Amino acid sequence: MTESTETSLHGRSDGRDHGSDAGKAAASSESTQLGAMGKAFTILEAIAGAKQPMTMSELVRACHLTKPTAHRITTMLVEMGYLEKEPLRRGLIEGPRLISLALSTLAAAAPRSRRHAILRSISEQTGETCNFGVLAGSEVIYLDRVEAKWPLALRFEAGSRVPAHCTAIGKLLLALLPAHERMAAIASMPLTPCTSRSITDPAKLSEALERINRTRIGVDDQEFIEGVVCVSVPVVTSGGQVVGAIAVSAPAARMSLQEALSFVPAMHDAAKKLSATYAIDTAASKS
Repeated sequence: MTESTETSLHGRSDGRDHGSDAGKAAASSESTQLGAMGKAFTILEAIAGAKQPMTMSELVRACHLTKPTAHRITTMLVEMGYLEKEPLRRGLIEGPRLISLALSTLAAAAPRSRRHAILRSISEQTGETCNFGVLAGSEVIYLDRVEAKWPLALRFEAGSRVPAHCTAIGKLLLALLPAHERMAAIASMPLTPCTSRSITDPAKLSEALERINRTRIGVDDQEFIEGVVCVSVPVVTSGGQVVGAIAVSAPAARMSLQEALSFVPAMHDAAKKLSATYAIDTAASKS
């Protein structure tokens, strides 16, 4: 017989809210599994979300921490400038470093939002998936991506890494490196085949990159994924710095490489808009 059944039959209760107790116990158990960093973030979130300074007792209850633990972590956060003691109410409030971090996060998120909107626009124009990526050694890291609204789409997340030697963005960014850096990169990277069309010979890859260097258009003709084509153009700042590249990719059954190349003018327009967001970043960092 359960406790609730027993209570209803005998009409007695100990006055406690057992559901509430269970919730508190679960939360307390969860807090004990957090490391020091997790507990610090829990405290920061609680204080950032509070409408008034929080006392130590309030923090202990809200974060389900022991008083010594809460005291130790808040002392550290105060010393680091992430929290501050509010003298009138004897509570804790956001410190200057936490406020600065929040403002920096908002400032950084604004250009990222604009960049995503630019990628979404080119994806809508082409009807296909659009990526923005950078070169990192022998790989490309996708910083942002907008998937095509088709059942047959390529599923990669922002932050995904793909090989540089057989992708449109990777080959383009390799091609735009100074010649000595390009040769050193080719010599050091593993030219592992992803499909039967992947270029795995260093000399042939060097020739392909020379051609791309002249056209400044990267192409992937089913070299990374069988049945998928891709074209890319660079994102270049007004000072001439290559900060990355954007690409449009699609199944070859839906779009030929020549059809993909017809989108290059629109992609160049999008690349210029992306470049402008970096100018905004630079101006903001100087102000």
